[in-house]
Amino acid sequence: MSPAAPQISGDVPEPAPQGRDAAGGPQVASRPGAAEATAPSGLDSDRASQTREVWRIALRAGDGSTETSSEEPLVRGRGADAIAVEEPLEIRVEGHPLGIVMRTPGDDEELVAGFCFAEGIIAGADDLEDVRVCPQSESGNAVDVRLAASARPRGLEALADAARQLVVSSACGVCGSRSIERVEARVGRVAWDVRLASGFLAALPGRMQEAQRVFARTGGLHAAALFDASGRLIALREDIGRHNAVDKVIGRELLLGRLPLSGRILVASGRAGFEIVQKAATAGIAVLCAVGAPSTLAVDLAQRVDLTLVGFVRAAGFNVYAGPERIVE
Repeated sequence: MSPAAPQISGDVPEPAPQGRDAAGGPQVASRPGAAEATAPSGLDSDRASQTREVWRIALRAGDGSTETSSEEPLVRGRGADAIAVEEPLEIRVEGHPLGIVMRTPGDDEELVAGFCFAEGIIAGADDLEDVRVCPQSESGNAVDVRLAASARPRGLEALADAARQLVVSSACGVCGSRSIERVEARVGRVAWDVRLASGFLAALPGRMQEAQRVFARTGGLHAAALFDASGRLIALREDIGRHNAVDKVIGRELLLGRLPLSGRILVASGRAGFEIVQKAATAGIAVLCAVGAPSTLAVDLAQRVDLTLVGFVRAAGFNVYAGPERIVE
């Protein structure tokens, strides 16, 4: 019998109606149709997926030939299928457009907060005054970040720099040795004196998938999950983009004032490219487990900042590309 899906704790509290919230943190504006904070994936299934007509084709059992004849036709049928939603989201800072990302609707404020943190526009929750959907946007697909007065000069300078980098490459910013040096200068070394059992790490992707509600419905979303050293699932977010899923998880923790994320393990579906490692290291995460393969630049960065990078994680084993000292048999 499969174990019960892990539960998420510590959801974002309901914001106060104006400016800063009751605890002095940034206000995150709610909107109709927003995802329920208690949902395992963070997404509203009805908003994150749509049902579309589909023509299903099945080949009759035979000799494996790709050719068919009138005597052995294809089996055809019409039905419906759940499809993951992909829509553009414009990110603005102080009303200035920063860029447009393609994402699955839901957790948009978390996505934008995580993205701005990764780009160095904000250093934490104290730099945020407000994160809200722009009312003038017809589709609601624009989120504006308002910076705290003390963070505005530095944030706007970082905004201009981030905008230049996004022009160079909309996929992953500026890559190469200069990028590694910039991340290393900001992060230094990620510290976590821990020893994690191999079997413990190998089981995490499976536990993540158990909680992927929208993926189970569509088969079309990436996920990122945050665990502690006991295996407790802290947060899980799904998105059509693997980078977005990581930004949503980190943005959620940022809005809760929990950065840096020392003592946490990030599990990511798909590949572990440079930017995934960058986002993890910048947030203070010392262990990153990916279902897919890493890139050379990702391995180089992980080694430079002392991050444990694990790839091809399966129940039967995995590869360790950096930081093997944190893993024991």
